[in-house]
Amino acid sequence: QEHEKPLAVANGELRISSKGKKLRKPRTIYSSLQLQALNQRFQQTQYLALPERAELAAQLGLTQTQVKIWFQNKRSKYKKIMKQG
Repeated sequence: QEHEKPLAVANGELRISSKGKKLRKPRTIYSSLQLQALNQRFQQTQYLALPERAELAAQLGLTQTQVKIWFQNKRSKYKKIMKQG
């Protein structure tokens, strides 16, 4: 009997188990330098244009998607804090 192992691509883009179920990509752990740069940029502007996002991602050694999602999460957290007063 053959046991199928889950497929996984190194960058985590494609992850499919033997049952055809998508597996979650592991959580990104940001370094303190990356977080410092991201927070500093967020204080300047809460929204990044595509070229700005690409440049920041390249500088920090992250993917554009990681930067985009970090900003989305930060905006959400910021709005939640502001709503509480």
